[in-house]
Formats: sequence, C-alpha cells, structure tokens
Amino acid sequence: MKLKTHQGTKKRIKVTRGGKGGKFLRRHVRTSHLKTKQSPKQKRHKAKLVPVSSADQPRLARLLPYNN
Repeated sequence: MKLKTHQGTKKRIKVTRGGKGGKFLRRHVRTSHLKTKQSPKQKRHKAKLVPVSSADQPRLARLLPYNN
C-alpha cells in the first residue's frame, strides 16, 4: 500500500542525503517578521537551517515516508 506524504511537512522540512538516511533540517523560529528588534548577528545566524531534534526524527520519518 502506498503511503501519503504530509504536504505541510514537505514544504517546511529539507532532507539531506548523506548515505543511507538523511538528516531533517528546519528553519529557526522568529524569522518571518518583526526583524527590526533583532540584531544583525541574530538575523544572520537565523538565516541558516538547523537540524531537527532527535526526539522529532521518528515523527518526521512517518510524515515523509519516501524522503528518508
């Protein structure tokens, strides 16, 4: 039986391809608006992707069945 990919998760999570399984990367929080309160250093560091917590890895593997 085919499994369906969760479309909202697919748009928000990037999967790297390093060997057998890839890592899940996400955006930082508080990056969409109200940036005038943040220092340039904060904005620069929040522009990069960060790995998803190890506790959330199994959940994302279920939501993205063909990307792991």
